[in-house]
Amino acid sequence: MKLVLIGHSVGSYFTLQMLKRVPELPVIRAFLLFPTIERMSESPNGRIATPLLCWFRYVLYVTGYLLLKPCPEKIKSLLIRRGLQVMNLENEFSPLNILEPFCLANAAYLGGQEMMEVVKRDDETIREHLCKLTFYYGTIDPWCPKEYYEDIKKDFPEGDIRLCEKNIPHAFIIHFNQEMADMIADSLKDDLSKIGNLSWHYHSLRTMRCPSPQILKPPERFSSDLLPTYWWKNQISRD
Repeated sequence: MKLVLIGHSVGSYFTLQMLKRVPELPVIRAFLLFPTIERMSESPNGRIATPLLCWFRYVLYVTGYLLLKPCPEKIKSLLIRRGLQVMNLENEFSPLNILEPFCLANAAYLGGQEMMEVVKRDDETIREHLCKLTFYYGTIDPWCPKEYYEDIKKDFPEGDIRLCEKNIPHAFIIHFNQEMADMIADSLKDDLSKIGNLSWHYHSLRTMRCPSPQILKPPERFSSDLLPTYWWKNQISRD
């Protein structure tokens, strides 16, 4: 069995941690998409999010419970539908409990932990596994700006470190999931050719579309960071 790891955003940090902690995994390629693997709190978005998530988190908790807990379900549903309409997502997503106070509290806690934990780039792990890593940075990414791409490109000039030329945003899963899936499929051709039956694998990757969250069962509804992982897992299981 061979593995391909695909991490998006902080999922890229988790991917490096997997390679570091379980180096014996039979990984042939790891894609780190819009990777937040360093200095999250110093990024343009991080400078705004850090004080909110780390310092004023408890104020958010109290405000959320006071305003949302007594709010009728119909009002919450109306707010959610209106928000999705503004984002042109009304036909793609069916969020559940998105305005529940405990969801907001957990999301704020998770975000705060990311700001505090993702600080220094793990150059040792990157160097050890560089031959199997593909980094993909954005040009308009407020979580890992172009400066971070330039820094890692300078430190690892021999690595497969790419800069997006299509202005795809950090949250690509919302509108650009198929473009990213096609890019990954194209990039995997050489790796898959080494493990046999390239044509079947490549055809499957190019023809199987990523699922929209509304077709997933409730326990399978992941964040945008994990949805590509769900999709990839299912392609491998079909093999």
